[in-house]
Amino acid sequence: MPHALVLLDLDGTLIDSGPSIVASARAAYAELGLPVPEPAALRTFVGPPLGDTFRAHGVPAERVDDAVAAYRRTYVGGGAMLGAPVFDGIPEALGELREAGLALVLATSKPEAYASTLCDHLGLTPLLDGLAGASLGGTRLSKADVVRHALDGRAPAPTLMVGDREHDVHGARAHGVDCLGVRWGYAAPGELEAAGAVAIADRPGDLAGAVTGLLDRISSTA
Repeated sequence: MPHALVLLDLDGTLIDSGPSIVASARAAYAELGLPVPEPAALRTFVGPPLGDTFRAHGVPAERVDDAVAAYRRTYVGGGAMLGAPVFDGIPEALGELREAGLALVLATSKPEAYASTLCDHLGLTPLLDGLAGASLGGTRLSKADVVRHALDGRAPAPTLMVGDREHDVHGARAHGVDCLGVRWGYAAPGELEAAGAVAIADRPGDLAGAVTGLLDRISSTA
């Protein structure tokens, strides 16, 4: 049987990118001369596709592309992207999962080119067996699209998604994949439970055990 597969979200799950994402979103609103959302709303920019979140928080449809471009001028051009640290305990957890024989593939709504640069910069690339992200051209945007991309060409195997937001749960479920939520990310209280996460890991030190336990359960019922 092929190795069990773990799909891993990036922002809010492996890395604490919230401060850099929030600062870049705030800069985009200021550049466009639009009211800056409250801090709680800015937190919701961590994870989902940018265009969707700008639309949900006051950016007119005809200015969404401008907002995304302004965001990227700060996030990528200004170097904010590379300031996001890996959560404490994540490298060790990924190492444990690899030692258990699991295949680890990043599945992020961040553009694939940016995710690759980040993983190289942070030393995560050697811990991963593959990387799937959104496309800069807009042909692959939603988490369901990214999960499809991550699964493409892989032999059927027990699979689990790990993420910190509801769109991780919904994107995985679109392909019949369960999602383990993580408590240290950017979900609102109760968000992961309401979305249907099959379990919640409270800290990175719990991640490897939670993943292997759920995959054992998935394998036994397959």
